[in-house]
Parts: sequence; C-alpha cells; structure tokens
Amino acid sequence: MKQKFVIHFFVTLLFSFFSIVGHAQLKKENLKLGLTYGAGSQNKYPFNAADYTHEVDFYKIQINYRFKDYRKWAFEINLEPSYNVAEHQLLNKYYIKPSDADNYQELTELYMQKRTINELVLNCGFIARYKLINGLSTFAIVSLGPMHSDKATERLAKGFAFSDIFGLGLSYELEKLQFDFRYSVRHTSNLEMKQPNGGHNTTNAEFSVLFKL
Repeated sequence: MKQKFVIHFFVTLLFSFFSIVGHAQLKKENLKLGLTYGAGSQNKYPFNAADYTHEVDFYKIQINYRFKDYRKWAFEINLEPSYNVAEHQLLNKYYIKPSDADNYQELTELYMQKRTINELVLNCGFIARYKLINGLSTFAIVSLGPMHSDKATERLAKGFAFSDIFGLGLSYELEKLQFDFRYSVRHTSNLEMKQPNGGHNTTNAEFSVLFKL
C-alpha cells in the first residue's frame, strides 16, 4: 500500500510540474535558478539512532517557478537535481542477525567501517510561501523523488530508492537575487523493492542563492 501511494504521489507531482510548465504562459520573471549547499545528520532531533551514524552533504541545482501569486501568499513548483555524498558507519555489531543473511558476520565487518556513499537524486515538489515584509518571506516545502546510491548499508540496499523531504525556510530577496535558508528532515527508502529497507533519516540545514530571470 505504501509503495503504491508513494509512486502515485511522485507521478502526480511530476504530472503537475509538467502540466503547469506546458499549459501556463511562462513568465520569465517568475522563474528562479540557483545553487544549494546543505549538510545533514541522523544524530540531530528528531532522529538520533544509536545503531549507526549517517552524515550527508548536498550539492543541488534548484529550479523554482511561481505559478500562483496572491497578496500575502505565493505558490511555486520546485525541481532539485542533486549530488549527495554520505558518510555511513554501523556502530552496533549485533544489528545484523544470523537470520538476516548467511554471511552476516562478513556484512557486519564491512558495514562497521566508515564508508562513503554517492547519491544522485531528482526531487520534485511544491513550495507554499508567505510574505512577511518587503523582500522577506517564509516558506514550507514538500518534495519527493527517485535516487540512486552506489553502495548498500545495513539499512538500505544499493541502487534505486526514493528521497522524501519536508522543510521550513526563510527567504530574503535583494533585487534579482534571493537568499534561502532551509531546515528540513529527509527520509530515504526503496518501498520494500529490495532488502534491507530500514532507510536513512537526516535533519538538514541548507543555504541557497537563486537568481530571478
């Protein structure tokens, strides 16, 4: 049920994104392009699992398009291709059990070493923005997208998975530049397509600089 729901939700996001882009008369001044750097950790509230450490750095291209604009509210579609570098290490040597795999001792030895994981991700989502005063606004973002990781961990199989993000942020606009700060939570999982599928959770801080066309 969860797998079907997430796939349906992601397809709906993509359909909405291309439907808005395809049918709206695009206004160049509503389009913003930018770069984002962020970092996340699983040992920050509301997470903090004792079994493992998981730290990640995000390098993103951000594409935002404002499709609805009211007096105080604005709504945007968001597309974020990203390259992420994660450092992962299993801490609990009893985490992998004999019932999990015949080579559980070999896997335990492998995963208890600190390892670097590379991720390619394409998140697509929506931003709801509330304008506070001239140039200053706050926003909420929800996004979902496919990702590919080049290594497995004791919590997530190598290869295809999904990246889910919810965040709150603050923006400041200065002429054609926009500076964003975002605090977010992220969950990755593969929807039981492969095992293991415990997934990774991180709390993240991100900073973006966007340019209005």
